[in-house]
Amino acid sequence: MGNTGTSLLSRIGDFLQHRRPWWKLPRLLAVPRLIEIRNELRQKNLHDTEHPPLAEWNGPVDANVREARTFDGTWNDLKCPHMGAAGRRFGRNFSLAETFPDTANLMKPSPRTVSLELMTRTSFQPATILNLMAASWIQFMVHDWFVHKRSATEFHTIPLPQGDNWPGGEMKVPASVPDLPQPADRPPAYANENSHWWDGSSIYGSDAAAAAGIRTYFQGRIHVLPDGRIPVDPATETENTGFTDNGWIGLSMLHGLFALEHNYLCDHLHHLYPAATDEWLYNKARLINGALMAKIHTIEWTPAILPHPTTQLAMNTNWNGVTGDLQEVFKFLDESELLGGIVGSKADHHTAPYSLTEEFVSVYRMHALMPDDFTIRSAADDKVLALLELPAVSGKEGLKVRDRFSYTDLFYSFGRMYPGAIRLHNYPRHLQNLLRDNGERLDLAAVDILRDRERGVPRYNRFRRLLRMEPVKSFEELTDNPVWCEEIRRVYNNDLESVDLMTGLYAEPLPDGFGFSETAFRIFVLMASRRLKSDRFFTGDFRPEIYTEFGMDHIKNTTMLHVLRRHFPALSPALDGVANAFHPWKKVE
Repeated sequence: MGNTGTSLLSRIGDFLQHRRPWWKLPRLLAVPRLIEIRNELRQKNLHDTEHPPLAEWNGPVDANVREARTFDGTWNDLKCPHMGAAGRRFGRNFSLAETFPDTANLMKPSPRTVSLELMTRTSFQPATILNLMAASWIQFMVHDWFVHKRSATEFHTIPLPQGDNWPGGEMKVPASVPDLPQPADRPPAYANENSHWWDGSSIYGSDAAAAAGIRTYFQGRIHVLPDGRIPVDPATETENTGFTDNGWIGLSMLHGLFALEHNYLCDHLHHLYPAATDEWLYNKARLINGALMAKIHTIEWTPAILPHPTTQLAMNTNWNGVTGDLQEVFKFLDESELLGGIVGSKADHHTAPYSLTEEFVSVYRMHALMPDDFTIRSAADDKVLALLELPAVSGKEGLKVRDRFSYTDLFYSFGRMYPGAIRLHNYPRHLQNLLRDNGERLDLAAVDILRDRERGVPRYNRFRRLLRMEPVKSFEELTDNPVWCEEIRRVYNNDLESVDLMTGLYAEPLPDGFGFSETAFRIFVLMASRRLKSDRFFTGDFRPEIYTEFGMDHIKNTTMLHVLRRHFPALSPALDGVANAFHPWKKVE
């Protein structure tokens, strides 16, 4: 058969890959197709928004920034020290010419109408492949990744549909603040108040002042009580942690858990390196803890919400490569991200300086994961301890719940509850009338719709075209739910091209084994690997000389299940037989 046979098989493979969606292919063909998609996205869908371009650095580099992350994300790239730092702009996944906001149609249709008619949760649609910790986890990660600055003086007024009983009769939303300078021939760009890097800033903060308030300055440790509760700052009435906006009990639990993990790492490092300074111990524990969270997200959370066999393999390959433990034998494999994994390979920003993107922000609008109702149970016998609604577990009220129940019972309760499915008519009703601690009232679903329009994120069909996906040609193709089809048609006045991105993502039919849309996944498959591939602490500096041998072993051998059992051992009966911490947990008897 020889070369002729090989060529024939290759042509058959190419034919199958391009005639059928990648997710319908056998893994042997699906993984190469995904890699092909990602490589094309790397070439065509990374665009810089900085004006002027960030300055490069050719001078000496302080030894202190070579082996530890800075608080604001500077000096990750030693040749361009401000790349990815706090205060730098979000990039784009589409050319700048495609990202001018359509100001003439900013309120068409009214975001409030979209919220009421298409997002309102008529009955809870559970995502039964997950437990509720999956919902709090993604918010925990998002708070690490991005936050936009909101204006205190400029507002959008969202039109209210006839008969809307919105309190006060007017819905005003603070405008996003564009970064300056901004030439008239370029679309607005927005700065990220967080570091763009995957650095655990939700725990550690993105500036020196926030970081300093969290530390004990004793053996590298940070403030957390033995039961996992983080002390509350009496001046702000929020937890003394890196990111405090939009707090609720699910975030408090994860902040406390990984603060405990940080201190556990410090204790081990102090035992191994008794002469090490507080600063050295803190920096090493922060590096290790941040990498562990990134690994958990990559090869545990993601396969839990996308349990398709190909995505599971792809995420594991991102971290470990297809060779797994063979990396330890063949170090040269680290040069190939396919064989050896992205982690430990050579850093590469591809076609644009590294940043997170506005489109990445958009596809992570996953508020539908949140339930409205919570059942708090005993981890000892599954007894119901309380029935609560979302406002009771949020903000300052959430801190009361935090102090009322043990974290063992709270984690068990989350392990036994389902999050919501990311679909139309499943947006939490309490988030459509959200009263924040500062008195601000929001319809968060309407705000989600508005933000995409305001920031020039293309609407659904244009978004797909720019990703070189086939646009949908009818409302019937947009969704396989005939009721939704007619509702979307009515809300968007029979104009398919005006359907908002979030509406389309929530409506489109899902591939088997997908917890969110394949359109969103296209951005994910590009940006999930980019967050690792651009970061020198996940690439060239992911090595024992930076992390320590103990740190490398800890990252390799630790899962979310290990972290939970370590700090809350009474959870063990509920975790017996559970393969992934984000899967539903076992009921204790």
